[in-house]
Amino acid sequence: MTRIDDTPPAWDERSQLTTFLDYARDTTRAKCDGVSAEDARRALLPGSPLMTMSGLVNHLRWVEYYWFQVVFLGHEDEGPWTDEDPDREMRVAVDFPLPQLLDEYAEQSARYRALVAEHSLDTRAQRPIRGGVHVDLRWILLHLTEETARHNGHLDILREMLDGSTG
Repeated sequence: MTRIDDTPPAWDERSQLTTFLDYARDTTRAKCDGVSAEDARRALLPGSPLMTMSGLVNHLRWVEYYWFQVVFLGHEDEGPWTDEDPDREMRVAVDFPLPQLLDEYAEQSARYRALVAEHSLDTRAQRPIRGGVHVDLRWILLHLTEETARHNGHLDILREMLDGSTG
């Protein structure tokens, strides 16, 4: 499994934040490299029936959508989730081929990379989060890096359970 280097091209704050988010995104893709369609849809943990490799990739895609489109830009939430099914993005992921999910995630990441480049890290989100706080773009980048890295740990476990691959 190959990944990009996590060393930024420059040592300013923006370069460091965006490099680590890209590194985490690329790690997600690397964890999925060579996984069969069947294995990508397999739920291996009895207590977590939605935790599939496909589900995690789709979740990460939609999490970025939510933070950039809905919270930061203030757009209406058109995500796949509902009040009755708040984890729907993980449930419906098994209906799509993993390469398609990864391609959509990569295309979206490129759009958000451009969005981030157009805004100051101090720019506040249009919508507040809990407690009425309007987070800044810096916080969103940190949050997405944390979320992606945490789910990469889940992908790591699933991949090892599927075929013994580690790294």
